[in-house]
Amino acid sequence: MKNVTIHEIARALKIDSSTVSRALNNSDRVKESTKKLILKKAEELGYRRNVLASNLRKRKGNTIGVVIPRVSRHFFSSAIAGIEKVAQEAGFNVIISQSLEQFDREERIVENLISNRVDGILISVSMETKKADHLANCIKNGIPFVFFDRHLEGFPESGRVIIDDNFGGFTATEHLINKGCKRIAHFSGPQDLHVYKNRLEGYKKALAKHNLAYSSDTPSRLTEADGTLLAKKILKDFKDIDGAFFANDISAIAAMKYLKKAGIRIPEDIAIVGFSNEPMSEVIEPSLTTIDQSGEIIGKKACELLIDNIAKGNRVFNNEAVVFEPKLIERDSTKK
Repeated sequence: MKNVTIHEIARALKIDSSTVSRALNNSDRVKESTKKLILKKAEELGYRRNVLASNLRKRKGNTIGVVIPRVSRHFFSSAIAGIEKVAQEAGFNVIISQSLEQFDREERIVENLISNRVDGILISVSMETKKADHLANCIKNGIPFVFFDRHLEGFPESGRVIIDDNFGGFTATEHLINKGCKRIAHFSGPQDLHVYKNRLEGYKKALAKHNLAYSSDTPSRLTEADGTLLAKKILKDFKDIDGAFFANDISAIAAMKYLKKAGIRIPEDIAIVGFSNEPMSEVIEPSLTTIDQSGEIIGKKACELLIDNIAKGNRVFNNEAVVFEPKLIERDSTKK
């Protein structure tokens, strides 16, 4: 169906297109009788106002951009639910984009959001993100952004909403120790990211508290394929471990599947803890003990912080750091 323009309305009424535009925007410069005539003709012709174009002219679109690594991850889908709830209540639309853990893709997404003049950006950076010129451009353009979950240092203008990953790593490891595990390996994520670095530090802190030897940590991208490779590594190089803490559930579940096929009993031979509380972790056999990240709560708080910055309407942004405490969910993979 063809979009009707203000010029076609103007031609039909034999008046100037600028008068039509003012009338459609309810300008006081147009008489009420002329407004009614124009609105009636617009309705007859099937005119639909181009809200996007109007917002671009006003440089305000009531739009928030959300950049996440993968929507398929339960934490991020939960965070989006929280973000959308707060955004819609405040009258904002939400654009969701996935970096797919690729820095180049994340960079392009952010630059596109800047070009389209979003009011603010919520971002959880990719595993490849080590530099942040694209985020510096947000500040230059007066667009506030807030990190959630994964963040970068060096942005005093930006707020962040995260969990205490150090505490989460400590809790996961100490849980294994309390179940009688003496040789515990940690399978971590990229150490360039604070979330995985802090989970590793928590693991080491728990071992030190209980005077246990540091066993091993092996970083990976924590995909399903990585989980299978890590299980093979356990069978080959870590035969003496009796506990394993994985930095996410995806890799932990894949490892469990492989180990079970290899005849390893879970938790009798090796107890396993994951991180993130993916829906699958509750239904696999045995069910996976994990650390819950409270995705929806984090999404809500991050969006509230961003909207507060948008409302300020200036370049003095709220750089508050909000830290939530994760909780352990005990299931069968550690019930020795």
